Amino acid sequence: MVSGAPADLAPTAAVKIFSAGTAGCVADLATFPLDTAKVRLQIQGESRSLLEGQKAQYRGVFGTIFTMVKTEGPRSLYNGLVAGLQRQMSFASVRIGLYDTMKQFYTSGSENVGIGTRLLAGCTTGAMAVAFAQPTDVVKVRFQAQVRLLESTSVSRYSSTIDAYKTIARDEGVKGLWKGCLPNIARNAIVNCSELVTYDVIKELILKNNLMTDNVPCHFTAAFAAGFCTTIVASPVDVVKTRFMNSVPGQYNGATNCALTMLIKEGPTAFYKGFIPSFLRLGSWNIVMFVSYEQIKRAVIGFKQHWDSPL
Repeated sequence: MVSGAPADLAPTAAVKIFSAGTAGCVADLATFPLDTAKVRLQIQGESRSLLEGQKAQYRGVFGTIFTMVKTEGPRSLYNGLVAGLQRQMSFASVRIGLYDTMKQFYTSGSENVGIGTRLLAGCTTGAMAVAFAQPTDVVKVRFQAQVRLLESTSVSRYSSTIDAYKTIARDEGVKGLWKGCLPNIARNAIVNCSELVTYDVIKELILKNNLMTDNVPCHFTAAFAAGFCTTIVASPVDVVKTRFMNSVPGQYNGATNCALTMLIKEGPTAFYKGFIPSFLRLGSWNIVMFVSYEQIKRAVIGFKQHWDSPL
């Protein structure tokens, strides 16, 4: 991505990895309730009672948030936050932090980077990130889907993040922690390509045409566009990924079977369940993440310059 670091000092790969992971955590903290609402809306419709015509429990993003707070308490909006932050530190740091490095690798250091190379770099870092972070994603989704009624005395599916890792590994095997890995690779290839490439291209166009300077308004505009494009493209894969990772053993034969089951029983609109919270979440997440990412990079480089400069 086009850099605007202090004194035109290019950030190193280590700076980008650290900045991306930290920015991802900041964005998750700010938007996690929207992500939890999205997951609840996406898995709604799996239960037989709902398919037989009973009234949907959740309606709309803010209705879902209100219902969760009313029936489960405010803390339910942050179910899976620990796993979410673990995911961002291992996931965003790779898929975003190594994006520029992969572009340079595929172009052998050339400054002329085409769309094809950007897409290839996005696919590569997205797949690499899944290899590191899939178990944290599984645990995060399971926690977000877990319903814990205030008046209920029943035991929750998982009592803590560590318990979730242990329980999944014990009951479903190590493969359980990698459940949905293939649809997640597909999703993140799509997300990375639409998110990073859109941000990269729009930011570059803004700066080349002198529409804005390399500062927060420019980052905000490019990030908003990236979030919208990503939601349009990635929503169907995201719904299938969420349904499959949250399913009990044997419910679906695979990600393809999960998608076909959704199509047959709920129709094509099922693939866009939770679209509004997805857009609200991805749009706001992209804005917070990219703005934070750019500012953290500059702060780290500024600190390094100050540290290295003679007294």
